Amino acid sequence: MKVVAFVPIKLNSERVPMKNIRAFKNGEPLICYILNTLLQVKGVDEIFVYCSSEEIKKYLPEGVQFLKRSEYYDLSSTPFNEVLAGFAQEVEADVYVLTHATAPFIKRESIEQAIDVVVQESFDSSLTVSKLQEFVWKDGKPFNYKSDNIPRTQDLEVMYVETCGLYVYERKLILEENRRIGDNPFLVEISKIEASDINEEEDFLIAEALYQKSREKY
Repeated sequence: MKVVAFVPIKLNSERVPMKNIRAFKNGEPLICYILNTLLQVKGVDEIFVYCSSEEIKKYLPEGVQFLKRSEYYDLSSTPFNEVLAGFAQEVEADVYVLTHATAPFIKRESIEQAIDVVVQESFDSSLTVSKLQEFVWKDGKPFNYKSDNIPRTQDLEVMYVETCGLYVYERKLILEENRRIGDNPFLVEISKIEASDINEEEDFLIAEALYQKSREKY
């Protein structure tokens, strides 16, 4: 069974310009962190960066391949599933491992678990999630509790939020059903640090602070 990991990337992002190649202070460009992690993952046959600009090639470590994509996939109006299907049409595999440069702290062990449950067990897909056990409001009123009977936080019903940092899925899902999560997915619960997702400038600053804190341990 062939397993291919890939990182789709738009070089000039909109909300945080050039964030995918922006470096943490005393660190590497953002994209390097997830790529270096993928290079350590057992069970991955090939790793690609899927980008319309060849400029990204100078940031790729040895062992990571570049695949040029259409600039159409850079448009904000392009459905993301089209990007995923475009990659699957160009690179054949049984299972795809989708990761993002904006999720630099996902651990090798989490990725390997996500792959193993799809390759070795009966799950057709897997994804990383973070546990949510907090007071949630919707449409101007409490959603998961009653205001006249406030429970302890630990007694609230557990919900899970997609972190958007990692998805593993079978080829047929994206090409035949146009989705990356199947009918029988496995949820890989990860820590708050692993769940960090950089979309805004504030997110980048928080991630950089986490990176600096991790460097203090060594």
